[in-house]
Amino acid sequence: MYVIIVGAGDIGSQLLEIATRENNNVVVIEKDEAVATRTAQNFDCLVLNRDATVMDALEEAGAEQADAIISTTESDATNIMVMLLAQELEIPSQVSVVHNPEHMGLFRQLGVNVLENPEHLIAEYLYRAVQRPAIKDFMHLSGDAEIFEITVGEGSPLVHRTLATADEDGILPDDVRVVAIERDHSVILPQGDTEIRTGDLVTVFSTRGFEPEIIEVFVGEEGVRSKVT
Repeated sequence: MYVIIVGAGDIGSQLLEIATRENNNVVVIEKDEAVATRTAQNFDCLVLNRDATVMDALEEAGAEQADAIISTTESDATNIMVMLLAQELEIPSQVSVVHNPEHMGLFRQLGVNVLENPEHLIAEYLYRAVQRPAIKDFMHLSGDAEIFEITVGEGSPLVHRTLATADEDGILPDDVRVVAIERDHSVILPQGDTEIRTGDLVTVFSTRGFEPEIIEVFVGEEGVRSKVT
């Protein structure tokens, strides 16, 4: 895949490391000369010390053959301008960081895939990790809905029950769905007759997020209490 990355700061450099590790054809546009020089020394890719809000900078980066462009600068104004130019150049996939939540609508109106304020997302993730230690990973969706991973505890009322039985007995709330189970290094796509076992790492969709009563279903009452105390 041919990818243009705009900005080689904290986010861009991490992205660049992943993209180059997976053998993508990557070009970086970085306005800061010192950052551009350091990036060129540390990564095996083409680095342009240019202003990406200028059309010919994107053209020099190979926009006509690019599969995707990702703008990671700290300025929403810069990012939106890059996205507008990318659309004019018909780069198929356009992705951008958005720092101010009030600007999200504008990016989405353009059809840009967005990542909202990475610093805020990290802070929220760290807070949730302290607040709900049983949660291994999570993704916030629209409204209060979330997808999260959680390990089934010994005290869970789900243990040794099938998902169908748990549903019939009212143990699993109507707005909660188990969408995947990781067990013994294998991933199971659960069916109604799938039995839940202690130690299963389950991926859960919940329209109410991970409220305490939902967590209790998977770790048991004692598990919730021990995490809180």
